[in-house]
Parts: sequence; C-alpha cells; structure tokens
Amino acid sequence: MIKSALIAAGLLTAVTPAFAKPKTPEAIPAVVPAPAPVPLTQVEIYRIAPGQHQAFLEFIAKCDEANKLAGLPPRQLYVHSDGADWDFMIIQPAHTPPEKAAALDAAWDKVGLPSGSNFFFEIRKYIAEHTDTATKGPTTAADYLATASR
Repeated sequence: MIKSALIAAGLLTAVTPAFAKPKTPEAIPAVVPAPAPVPLTQVEIYRIAPGQHQAFLEFIAKCDEANKLAGLPPRQLYVHSDGADWDFMIIQPAHTPPEKAAALDAAWDKVGLPSGSNFFFEIRKYIAEHTDTATKGPTTAADYLATASR
C-alpha cells in the first residue's frame, strides 16, 4: 500500500528515465523526389468498315513493324469482346520522340507505308468511324495525385 501511495505521489518517477527509451536525434526531413511526369498517350477507337477487319489489322501490323525497326514499341491493340459499338482500340504514345523521328520516317518508307494524304486515303479504306483523344497515362490514381500542386 505504501508503494502504491508513493507511485501515485510520483516519488518513483526519478527512476523512470533509466527505463525509458534513449532519445533519438530529430529526424531530418527526407527530400521527396518530384513525381515522374505522366506520359501523353493517344487512344484511338475504331469501328471497321464491313469486311475490312483483317486488312485493317494487316495495315496496323505494318505500322508496328516500322515502329520496331525505328526502336519504338508497337501500339497496344485491344479487340472488342462485348458491349459498346467498336471493333478495335489502339493506345500509343501521342508523339514520336524527336530523336526517333528520322528512324521512323526511314522505317515507314522501308516497309512501304504511305505518307501524308496517301496515309489518310489508305487508312480510311478500312474504317467506318473512329475517334481519338489525347490522354495522360498509363498511371495510377496515387501517381497522378502526386503531380498535383499542393
């Protein structure tokens, strides 16, 4: 009982520091690296003209071959499975890196792809309708939020 009274009175507090954790120096705040920029991409959604699905894919395969020869990745192709009224979706970088432009032009010619208005006329043979939009991604919600100014 006397021991309890002494503890309650705080008389044993003098011994407490001996059992306490040692004090650590104040932590220096870590430098938070700037978030990586979210890449600009192009999303294209195609509804293909009747009977032109295989020809469209062959044309896109030639475009991907040119990319490969230039050291660029192929387009990401998604094939419609169920739901909305589209056949193919393509996701690719929105711009060719400047250091790859000459190589892509040379590869384009090497595989025999049309340029300029001839490209426009050729690809329109295969499509009934399309949309495209510039997007940022791929990313995650957390990574994209990290780019917001606080």
